[in-house]
Amino acid sequence: MTRRPHTRKSRTPPASTIIDNTGATKVDRPAFAQPQPTPDPTQFVVKHPSDNPVYKEIDKLNAEHKLDAIPFPAPRDLPEPRLTLAAVLGVTDTALQKQIDANGQLVFHSTGDTGNTSGPKDQNLVADKMVNDFTDEEKDRPLFFFHLGDVIYSFGEEQYYYDQFYEPYRDYPAPIIAIAGNHDGMVPPGTKTATLAAFLENFCATEFEVTPEAGGLSRTAQIQPGVFYTFEAPPLLRILTLYSNTLEDPGVIADSHIGNSQLTYLKTALARVRSEGFKGALILAHHHPAYTAGSKHGWSEQMLSQIDKICNETGVWPHAVLSGHAHNYQRFTRHHGQTQIPYLICGNGGHGLSRLSRKGASPLRTPQPLQVPGHADKVTLENYDDQDFGYLRIVVTASQLRIEYQPASDGPDAKTPDDFVTVDLASRKLVHFSG
Repeated sequence: MTRRPHTRKSRTPPASTIIDNTGATKVDRPAFAQPQPTPDPTQFVVKHPSDNPVYKEIDKLNAEHKLDAIPFPAPRDLPEPRLTLAAVLGVTDTALQKQIDANGQLVFHSTGDTGNTSGPKDQNLVADKMVNDFTDEEKDRPLFFFHLGDVIYSFGEEQYYYDQFYEPYRDYPAPIIAIAGNHDGMVPPGTKTATLAAFLENFCATEFEVTPEAGGLSRTAQIQPGVFYTFEAPPLLRILTLYSNTLEDPGVIADSHIGNSQLTYLKTALARVRSEGFKGALILAHHHPAYTAGSKHGWSEQMLSQIDKICNETGVWPHAVLSGHAHNYQRFTRHHGQTQIPYLICGNGGHGLSRLSRKGASPLRTPQPLQVPGHADKVTLENYDDQDFGYLRIVVTASQLRIEYQPASDGPDAKTPDDFVTVDLASRKLVHFSG
């Protein structure tokens, strides 16, 4: 039986509130994978027309410097919106703590730029390999998938959520938490759809519910407090998420158009890390990357400067930084004082691939120093993959943070990463993984 998604007209939310999706079905607990696995589809249910005419208009406006960051609805519970893994799993903090203690570690997935506009094949390649990780021993199974943005292309439309999100992850048996990418918040010129409307409905619900976009599938909408928030699984993990807005480049987290709420949030969140003496892994995540090598998607220097300023003021720096946006995998090491911070881009989750070398040019060789104007810290490109789709498998223990890169081309049964990096949580230096 073919599942068909429901469709309805887009609604414009008030400027400062999260959408209450009245078309959703309320349920008493979260749901993830389908009860029975189903075969991968070979084509989309909904026709995806070409977006080339719209992009011509966007490129024209961009060339005329007529595009700015777009204001977005404020998250719930400012100044530091918070979301716990126990809440999204629908279990008690105590029950989750017992599970993590028994496993001796916490494992999760991450990738971004997944929505594909031409067909489901590439996205399913990654999703199927991620699902296969749940055949591991219990302690090695992921507890969630942290999405690095650009869930839906090209403009976050609700009518494409079934084909680009719910169907590809129909067999993924864990919650999916997300940051919004530029495509999730983009608004095509001449339309009246509100920025982030469908993202807020499907990721920022106030309670467990199944949205019409799910098209009859079981996965419930996520209960994130908004587009920036702290996600935590005490005592091992905190992820501080930022929304880098809708421009192709650069990422913007604060300016005269959108205000400084994210800077206030980041300072509050980092101050809490310090005041509570948090000893676990601290990860910072935003869709637009701080650095890129050879990609058409460039750096976000002002965003990086704003984040660095707050890290300096609070005296708290992340153990690692995750981004998407560039449609490939890249890993950098930033040498900050006596510490080493990995910056990783994993934007090859299914949408498309971008080469790091121009056509006809020699491929980049690593390691390679990155020239960062006005940047006192040394930054080195350590590894990359611009040939394959893939994802990150991240392991957190009481003493270490290990980030593995898994290319999908190895096949679903391959368990050997093509790249990995391990951070000692206490010394903040790169070390060998001790398990």
